[in-house]
Amino acid sequence: MKIGIPKETVAGETRVALIPPMVPALIKKGHAVMVEAGAGVAAS
Repeated sequence: MKIGIPKETVAGETRVALIPPMVPALIKKGHAVMVEAGAGVAAS
């Protein structure tokens, strides 16, 4: 499965659909993970 993580496009939105520690686990299970440049920059 291909999983895409887009950057936030709505004003005030800071959430991201995936946290970095989960990426290796998804790849290990055979998934492809694509993260848009800038995704998560506003997340704290």
